[in-house]
Amino acid sequence: MTSAFLEHVNITVTDPEAAAQTLCRMFDWHIRWRGDSIYEGLSVHVGSDSSYLALYSKGDPREQEASTYDIQGGLNHLAIVVDDLDETEARIRKAGFDTHSHADYEPGKRFYFHFNDGIEFEVVSY
Repeated sequence: MTSAFLEHVNITVTDPEAAAQTLCRMFDWHIRWRGDSIYEGLSVHVGSDSSYLALYSKGDPREQEASTYDIQGGLNHLAIVVDDLDETEARIRKAGFDTHSHADYEPGKRFYFHFNDGIEFEVVSY
C-alpha cells in the first residue's frame, strides 16, 4: 500500500500576496504558483516542494464570526514542523506576531500564534 500524505490546504485570506510574503519570511518557504482562481479570485500557493498552503481571496472576504472549535468542519489550527523552533519563533515575533501556549512534551516542543485573518498556527519541532 502506498503511503498517503497531505499535499495542501486551501484557506481564504484577505490578501494572498501579503500573506504569502510573510509566511515565506517566517518559515523559509517559497511561492510555488500564483494565478487566477475560482469565482474570479486569486490564489497564491506557498510552501515547500512537497506541501503548501493555497492562499485564496476573491476580494473582501467576510470575517470569521466565532471560534471554529464548536463549528462543524471548522479549521482549528494548522501545524507546521520546523527544525529550529527558537529561530522560527524569533522570525515570527519579528514579523509582529505574539506567540503563546509554549509546551515541551513527548515527542517535541511547540507554541502557537494567531496569523492574519484569525488563522491559528501551531509550530512544532520533534
